[in-house]
Amino acid sequence: MRLLVTGGAGFIGSNFVRYWCNEHPEDHVVVYDALTYAGERSSLAAVEDRITFVHADICDQDTAEETMAAQGIDTVVHFAAESHNSLAVVDPARFFRTNVLGTQSLLEAARRASVGRFHHVSTCEVYGDLDLDSEEAFTEDSPYRPRTPYNASKAGADHAVRSYWETFGLPVTITNCSNNYGPFQFPEKVIPVFVTRAMEDRPLPLYASTQNRREWLHVEDHCRAIDMVLSNGELGQTYHVGSGTEASIEQIADMVLEALGKPSSLKKIVADRPGHDRRYLLDSSRLRSRLGWAPRISFEKGLAETVRWYAENPQWWEPLLSRAPVQEEAWSAGAAGK
Repeated sequence: MRLLVTGGAGFIGSNFVRYWCNEHPEDHVVVYDALTYAGERSSLAAVEDRITFVHADICDQDTAEETMAAQGIDTVVHFAAESHNSLAVVDPARFFRTNVLGTQSLLEAARRASVGRFHHVSTCEVYGDLDLDSEEAFTEDSPYRPRTPYNASKAGADHAVRSYWETFGLPVTITNCSNNYGPFQFPEKVIPVFVTRAMEDRPLPLYASTQNRREWLHVEDHCRAIDMVLSNGELGQTYHVGSGTEASIEQIADMVLEALGKPSSLKKIVADRPGHDRRYLLDSSRLRSRLGWAPRISFEKGLAETVRWYAENPQWWEPLLSRAPVQEEAWSAGAAGK
């Protein structure tokens, strides 16, 4: 297989590239990444000599098409996206440009280059949110009800992917995943924020709705799911990738503090982000029953390993702290993004 992995220097993308190089060493992997603030080339250090790196924007259709043709790409795995909800509140235009227009440009490039498979990685957040006391879970047939610019931009990307399947017959698959965690995640997302701040005895910012919950999926389990979909997934089909394990923001803060031996007094309540979703949960029975996937890493084990990874790799994350474009405490001051 000859893969083009967009966003391959980002969190999930770099984990996928390392996973693929280890599991499929005979394949040719091209990483295509614009290296925006959350892209980090050093995340690929372990496999740098086994990949081809192209520094380019997915909105650059000509370069994408030329790369696919020159590299003989037969499979595109599309991770590249703006993904931080807080940033989407203060700069929504960049999310629609990258996530919607960028995805369409990439689809068109793949169509013109006659790529044999286009796999799009999406999110549970396109469906909106669930009541905290609900027993409901989103299925692949749930209606799209995005509540934030980020969610809406990913929903738009999903629709673009489906349109290229229905209109042009581009062979596509989609996975919608729950919240990922693990190593090499940029320190703006909640788990690395909590870990890196706790290590430095700095306050952990908890949104006022401390009981809002997310479903947590280890990035390695996500990579295995995509591998299974690429191998045996039905064209034109969507698959949910979820662990079934939920935890609130406060529970995660407590687990991180306990793992690092830090006091609960480090928890600090900040104002809720506008459009803060209450709860997400995916029904992943299609992926489990049809392709035989199941998560292997429990949240307790995975979180402990993730905390340990950040503790042992400050040389990776410390230089990134100054890149974060949004300070979560700013919601309280009414000065987000400044």
